Amino acid sequence: MAIATPSASDYTDEQKAIIEMVRQFADEQIIPNAEHYDSTDTYPEPIIEQLKELGLFGITIPEEYGGLGLDLTTYCMVVEELSRGWISISGAINTHFIGTYLLMKFGTDAQKQNYLPRMATGEIRAAFSLSEPELGSDVQAIKTAAKKIDDATYEINGQKMWVTNGLMSDLVFVLVKTDPDAQPRHKGFTCFIAEKEGGVSENTGKYAGLTVPPKLKKMGYKGVESTELVFDGYKCPADNILGGEDAGLGQGFSQMMDALEVGRANVAARGVGIAQRALELALRYSQERKTFGKPICEHQAVQFKLADMATQVDAARMMTLRAARMKDAGERSDLEAGMAKLFASEAGRFCVEESFRIHGGYGYSKEYEIERLYRDAPLLLIGEGTSEIQRMVIGKKLLQRHKI
Repeated sequence: MAIATPSASDYTDEQKAIIEMVRQFADEQIIPNAEHYDSTDTYPEPIIEQLKELGLFGITIPEEYGGLGLDLTTYCMVVEELSRGWISISGAINTHFIGTYLLMKFGTDAQKQNYLPRMATGEIRAAFSLSEPELGSDVQAIKTAAKKIDDATYEINGQKMWVTNGLMSDLVFVLVKTDPDAQPRHKGFTCFIAEKEGGVSENTGKYAGLTVPPKLKKMGYKGVESTELVFDGYKCPADNILGGEDAGLGQGFSQMMDALEVGRANVAARGVGIAQRALELALRYSQERKTFGKPICEHQAVQFKLADMATQVDAARMMTLRAARMKDAGERSDLEAGMAKLFASEAGRFCVEESFRIHGGYGYSKEYEIERLYRDAPLLLIGEGTSEIQRMVIGKKLLQRHKI
């Protein structure tokens, strides 16, 4: 049941076909199986394999590398549909997408040729890593460091935290400090493409020096793992500096901030997806449940909730697509992406909570899907920058654009 979707004229024929395909996939494969993988907190490998077959791991990778070559706007539409099914599935794609974006925009020709064709098929999957145990939003406080030990090799030491796909990924785009004395401070950071063996928690041999401790136990966002990464004498070729050593050394901070701009658009799309699903569940349940001799949807109090939910879903979707379309057009969209992420993530939380209230006592039962959504929604308020950080970004960008 699709509710409050945009006008058909807003989509191209290609977008309509892709959205319909992914929506059907979510209805038939994700939603019926999400409860199983959520309750057991196990990796949804069969669903991931189907995502590979659909080509979604290469959705924005150019056709010359074996991808679908689609734009950010279409990608956000796909993320919304996947998140409507289960945000953990979209998480498996989103972290990979950030890696492909970084490679396509900043990678050397050799790096693109080496990784993108295999990333397009999902043969190898990517994660990216900023956070550390002692820092969250303060990226410039990163302590993990890389030191050059010979002409062709760097050694990385430190600990990273909250790495989605940290275990199953084969590549991690990791931001580390390479010049502690750099001024300005952000010039002292570099992004490395750290190779690892997917599915192995303690790497030895070729990937010695990188250990993935047991996955973190979370309230929601289960199935797709979030992990620490412990670098202890990990050797990384200088050729694996994103963009190459000559062009990429000291550019990691700006590269990652650019990637977060598109990252915030896809987190916004996740917010739209979970809000959409919460609305659908509320509309269905409110027509089935009766109190005082009539369906609860006929009570004005419930209608007000439905009205507010539908309005927020629609507004969040429009803001998300605006940010994505601006980026596709080559325009700076840091302000718009921040606004979309802030509004859509809060809309996701709001709609899930209102749907939960409409479900009453049953919303608290694992028998109903809204219980899972209620545990998943808070992730959106934290991922890719908290709502408080988004407000800081938005405020600063507003003042920069309207400086007197």
